[in-house]
Amino acid sequence: MSARKKTITKDIAAQAALDAFKKLNPAVMIKNPVMFIVEVGTAITMLLSIWPALFAADHVGRGYNVTVFIILLFTVLFGNFAEALAEGRGKAQADTLRRTKSETMAKVLQQDGTTRNVPSTQLKKGDIVRVDAGELIPTDGEIIEGLASIDESAITGESAPVIKEAGGDFSSVTGGTRVASDYIIMKVMTDPGESFLDRMISLVEGAKRQKTPNEIALTTLLAVLTIIFMIVIMTMVPMADYLNVQLDIATLIALLVCLIPTTIGALLSAIGIAGMDRVTQFNVLAMSGKAVEAAGDIDTLILDKTGTITYGNRMAAEFIPVKGTAAKEMTFIALQASVKDETPEGRSIVELAKKLGESWAENEYASAEIVEFTAETRMSGLDLSNGTKIRKGAVDAIKKFVGANGGSIPADLDEITNRISRAGGTPLATAVNNRIYGVIYLKDTVKPGLKERFAELRAMGIKTIMCTGDNPLTAATIALEAGVDDFIAEAKPEDKIAAIKKEQQEGKLVAMTGDGTNDAPALAQADVGLAMNSGTMAAKEAANMIDLDSDPTKLLSVVSIGKQLLITRGALTTFSISNDIAKYFAIIPAMFILAMPQLDALNIMNLASPKSAILSALIFNAIIIPLLIPIAMKGVKFRTLSADRLLTRNVLIYGVGGIIVPFVGIKLIDLVLYSLNIV
Repeated sequence: MSARKKTITKDIAAQAALDAFKKLNPAVMIKNPVMFIVEVGTAITMLLSIWPALFAADHVGRGYNVTVFIILLFTVLFGNFAEALAEGRGKAQADTLRRTKSETMAKVLQQDGTTRNVPSTQLKKGDIVRVDAGELIPTDGEIIEGLASIDESAITGESAPVIKEAGGDFSSVTGGTRVASDYIIMKVMTDPGESFLDRMISLVEGAKRQKTPNEIALTTLLAVLTIIFMIVIMTMVPMADYLNVQLDIATLIALLVCLIPTTIGALLSAIGIAGMDRVTQFNVLAMSGKAVEAAGDIDTLILDKTGTITYGNRMAAEFIPVKGTAAKEMTFIALQASVKDETPEGRSIVELAKKLGESWAENEYASAEIVEFTAETRMSGLDLSNGTKIRKGAVDAIKKFVGANGGSIPADLDEITNRISRAGGTPLATAVNNRIYGVIYLKDTVKPGLKERFAELRAMGIKTIMCTGDNPLTAATIALEAGVDDFIAEAKPEDKIAAIKKEQQEGKLVAMTGDGTNDAPALAQADVGLAMNSGTMAAKEAANMIDLDSDPTKLLSVVSIGKQLLITRGALTTFSISNDIAKYFAIIPAMFILAMPQLDALNIMNLASPKSAILSALIFNAIIIPLLIPIAMKGVKFRTLSADRLLTRNVLIYGVGGIIVPFVGIKLIDLVLYSLNIV
């Protein structure tokens, strides 16, 4: 799936224009205090347009009141349009998802072994369902039997199917996807209306979107500024009376609207909604706007090594015999230990042994007992009927195995192990009974470009920590090659949680990736937990973000999007507040210049008349909102700079620019109004 999709269509824009009028409902507008004040001002000027002497004697005439009313109405509508446009993108995607949630029949297994067709909407948690090749998976669940290729393109957009099987970290399946081959028997894990697809539809529509702490703080700031300027406007009335200056209601409302931060007030909701939508475009589902914003504030990234920093498919690269063992003998032992191992590593060992000329006679070992790998033993292999025990596994585990059988450790074993580890490989020792034959060199590869991306994060002050179950030497080599700041070797689930808590106790925000059930506690503990869609249901429930493409490195992109959201909000806030300086020089002199000619020195824009100054500032205040919508939706371009440099750049571009642009814009509008003889 492409990272970006076309986000604005004619249909979305048309619907947003209609929704802009629907949002004029005061019950909706009051959620945005700044724009609610503008709407109240709009209502008052509308009444003044009908009854000019409603509040006071008519000093300016009906035409002026009507003009102010129209400009204020468009100011409110433009703000509503920005929010509706952001919401419209989510609704459009939700409609697409609904089309995948068509009525599906499920084959529920009965206790007698028969199946009964049941609509997917009637499935309950705990039901056992069989899904054959070509059929849609009716709802979310866990595979309890079978192995199949699953087409997840309806959810992720990726055409390549993925392999899912019972047990392990890749047993979770999602409703709306399709079994491409074979069959599965799954256990339903959700009740009706609670499926992953249902949650996706709700989330992308933004229906449950909550304001983030930063957004709440900014909304509070804007409300406080609005109250302050309202007090300022109210105190102007007795001052004007003292100076024998007649201030009409429409002009006072125009001044209030121009001085309060209407630009950022109108765009604030759009910025937050667009931030959530932006991660969705990258096929990452954020459970709330808080998760996106937290990603922009994180201080520490904790990443699994396998599948995140490296490709994860460790392949046998070489068989290295210890001193006194022939290479051919070592190769055969490696083959024996791996021929029943169905893991990617085991199959790669068999393939390499075959390339080196070794073969396996299946019938000679029909009675051999397979020893599965476990986290406790860290070994696997075969127990032959004659009592021979063939093993491969972690070097320290093989040492203990051989020692327990009375064997000795080859003198060059540690040297071989360290050499492989320093090269970034994984050493697996092989042994038969009490003798070690050599080491299998498993090689994993660091993904290209990661070192540069980690350097960018470091430039932003973000610390990267790699977690791996490998030994310290291997971990150190991979960490150096990848360019991470620190690593945790031989990491267990408790170690990941401990690392997260340690960072959080220092006042830092932490993000991590994971896909397994054992990652769920750490994903829940992290401030930003990114679970893989291919992972277990436990991991997805614990995380606050889900990557539909199951690409763990995408967390780096999510960080950039979170930073972009914060930078966009800060930039437009700076621009909005800076605008007030120009509006001040436009309106204040115009209001009092007749009574106090000395104020002409403040009319640095040399505007045509008091009315022209007020209307020009008001028109600029209205049209700047739609002009800034593309920035609010797309976001300010994110650059990997330090906080100080970002602040300096923000002030120079959006602070200084927020002063210059209104001066130019208001003057141009004044010239147009004068040339049209409107004022």
